[in-house]
Amino acid sequence: MQTMKRILLRALRHRNYRLFFIGQGISLIGTWMTRVAMSWLVYRLTHSAVLLGVVSFAGQIPAFFIAPLAGVYIDRLNLHKILIATQILAMLQSLLLAVLALTGTITIPQILLLSILQGLINGVDMPARQSFMIHMVEDSADLSNAIALNSSIVNGARLLGPSIAGLLIAVSGEGVCFLVDGVSYLAVIYCLYAMTVRKVDFKPVGNVLQSLREGVEYAFGADSPIRSILLLLAIVSFMGLPYMMLMPIFADRLAGGGPQILGFLMGAAGLGALAAGLSLAARKHVRGLVRWMPLSTAILGVSLIVFAFSHSLWLSLPLTVVAGYGMMMEMAVSNTILQTIVDDNKRGRVMSFYTMSFVGMAPLGSLWAGFLAQKIGADHTLMIGGTACLTGALFFSLEIPRLRELIRPIYIRKGIIQKTLSGVQAAAALSED
Repeated sequence: MQTMKRILLRALRHRNYRLFFIGQGISLIGTWMTRVAMSWLVYRLTHSAVLLGVVSFAGQIPAFFIAPLAGVYIDRLNLHKILIATQILAMLQSLLLAVLALTGTITIPQILLLSILQGLINGVDMPARQSFMIHMVEDSADLSNAIALNSSIVNGARLLGPSIAGLLIAVSGEGVCFLVDGVSYLAVIYCLYAMTVRKVDFKPVGNVLQSLREGVEYAFGADSPIRSILLLLAIVSFMGLPYMMLMPIFADRLAGGGPQILGFLMGAAGLGALAAGLSLAARKHVRGLVRWMPLSTAILGVSLIVFAFSHSLWLSLPLTVVAGYGMMMEMAVSNTILQTIVDDNKRGRVMSFYTMSFVGMAPLGSLWAGFLAQKIGADHTLMIGGTACLTGALFFSLEIPRLRELIRPIYIRKGIIQKTLSGVQAAAALSED
């Protein structure tokens, strides 16, 4: 038991990461409360699947455009200061949202504008936060564990936040959730200030556009394994992730309906995602993770297809757990592999492309799903998304032998597998659990 605990929590022995873990853990509960409160507020005011999609689109699409440029500057500037700035701005945005909601003056245009502002902040914050991970763990062998634990706290908060939000909305309205979220940012801001961070200076070559082109060629070149990883993630984000945006519609049709049911469903997805993060954290190494990308995508696809036609809360809840597991496993495995194979001086740009694929494609999917749900119903829309995920998983599985050949030299260079292994032995090492 003690050995498993040491493996599971080994990244926490690093002081900076321990501070990050505590601060993020508190702040993310507020973030998930706001997500649930925002979706319920929009649905309560409009009862429109289209506007649910539009608001979700407005809150995430800025990341699609700003992330690539942000990635260039992340590779050039002080990551620590960037993160402090983004957290302060996010706190102010949440507090303004709270004031408008608590005074009863909030409108859909105001929600859209504040969602766009949050999307711009996230377009910088997310790739910066992912790139900062390596500066919080002194031993690079603990990087994969740090990424997995980060996924775990995101989804631990995803488990608690929606449940708390559902109760608060029922008792006092959405504005209190926004207020709690704004105050919760103080925890992560304090922890960031308390860190002692070693400054790392990269010497950028050329101007900003040249650096951006260099990043694109590095990530999407013919011999880059990064391209296939990002493509599958983009498919999952576009076709699979919109199930979260449609959740108020499914919650409303289940027995009882209301924000409490929505909180239970969102919390169930968080439970599955938490299980995915913890199972990754328990791994001792990154070898064997490649095959988990199509497998987790297939798990997501099947669960969405079955969930689409469930009218029973007791069937929908476990299906949402499975969907959350598949979604988070695919996202976290992609993140872990990318963080492992990427060169440090291109980390910001690659993680900005990761942000585009994960966060940036989601609003396009939400917009598409919102309009489609209005035309053919949320259940048929979800079935189409699940089928697309299954198709993507099939095509990616055919790419696995080529990806292993591309990743093997990188793992050898980084000491993850031994250079003396034969080709057959190295392939076995790459595929082992």
